[in-house]
Amino acid sequence: MNNSSPSSDDEVIQARALEAAIRISLLALLVLWCFNIVKPFILPVLWGAIMAVAIYPLFVKAYALLGGREKLTATLITLIALAILITPTVMLSGSMIDSSKTLAADIEAGTLTVPPPSDTVKDWPLIGEKLHGAWALAATNMEAALDKFMPQIEAISKWLLSAAAGVGAGILMFVISIIISGAFLVYSRSGSQTMESIAGRVMGEKGGKDFVDLAGATIRSVAQGVLGVALIQSILAGIGLLVIGVPYAGIWAGLVLLLAIVQLPPILILGPVIVYVFSVETTVPAVIFMIWSLIVSSSDAFLKPLFLGRGMDIPMLVILLGAIGGMILSGIIGLFVGAVVLAVGYTLFVAWLEQGKRGSEGQASAES
Repeated sequence: MNNSSPSSDDEVIQARALEAAIRISLLALLVLWCFNIVKPFILPVLWGAIMAVAIYPLFVKAYALLGGREKLTATLITLIALAILITPTVMLSGSMIDSSKTLAADIEAGTLTVPPPSDTVKDWPLIGEKLHGAWALAATNMEAALDKFMPQIEAISKWLLSAAAGVGAGILMFVISIIISGAFLVYSRSGSQTMESIAGRVMGEKGGKDFVDLAGATIRSVAQGVLGVALIQSILAGIGLLVIGVPYAGIWAGLVLLLAIVQLPPILILGPVIVYVFSVETTVPAVIFMIWSLIVSSSDAFLKPLFLGRGMDIPMLVILLGAIGGMILSGIIGLFVGAVVLAVGYTLFVAWLEQGKRGSEGQASAES
C-alpha cells in the first residue's frame, strides 16, 4: 500500500529542483569566476599555442639535430623568435623616434621644408587636386599650411600617439606569447594528447583525433601562408624604407603588414611612398627603391602558393573577416589570432558538414 500523497511527491520534486538549481548556479558562478581570472591571459596563451603549432615541424627537426634535448631546443627556438621580433622592432622604432625629433626641431626652428609636388599628383583619382593644393601650400608657405590644417594635424597626432601605445602593448603581448609558445613546445606531446582527449569526449575517439589533425594543418597553413608571408613583406618593406631614409618607416611597414594580412596589395602604401621618394631623391636610388617596392608587393604571388600548398585551401574572405574582426575585438594581436581562429572554425565546420554528408550517403547505400 502506497502511503505517499500527491502533495508530498510535489514537495520532493520541488526540493530536488531547488537543490539542482542551487548546484547549477554555484557551478555557473565558479565557471564565470574562473573565466574572469584567466580572461587577461586567453589571448597571449591562444597566440602562443598557435605559434607552437605552426613551428612544431621546425621544432621536431631541431630536436633531432640537438640530440633529443627538448628544453634546449625550445629555448633556442624561443630566443631566435624573440630576436626576429625585437630586432626589426627596435630598428623601426628608432627610425620613428629620430624622425619625430627631427620634425619637432625643424618646426620649432622654422626650418621645416617640403619639396614641391609633382604635376602627376593632380591625376590621382578622388584626392589628386586637393592633395596637390595642400602639398603645394606646404612647399611654398609652411606656416600658412600649419595654421590651415592645424585641427587635422592635432587629430592625426592624437591618433598616432594612441596607435603607438597600442603597438607597444601589442609587441609586449607578442613577447609574452613567444615565451608561452616555447613552454608549449616543451610539453607538445602531452598537450597534443590532451587536445585529442578533449576532442574525443566531444566528437568521439576517431572523429576527435581527425579534427585535431585538421585544426593543426589549418593553423600551419594560415600561419605560414598568410601571416608568414605578410610578415616577410612588411620586414622587406621596412628594410627598403630604412635604407632609402623615409621618415616614420615603422608606421609604413606596419601598414604594409596590415594590408598584407587582409589580402590587399602593399603597393597601396608603397605607391605614394615611391612618389615621395622620387620627389626628394635622385633618379637612381628612387628607381632602385621603386623596383624593390614592386618586388615586395608582388612577392606574395610565389610565396603564398609555396606555403599555402602545404595546408588547407582557405577562402581569402574568411582570412579577411577574421583579421579585421580580430583587430576590432582585440587590437593588433587580434589581427593575427582572428585570422587563424576563424580559418580553423571554417575548416572544422566544412569538415563536419562533409562528415555528415558521407554518413548520410553510407546509410542510404546500406538501406538500398
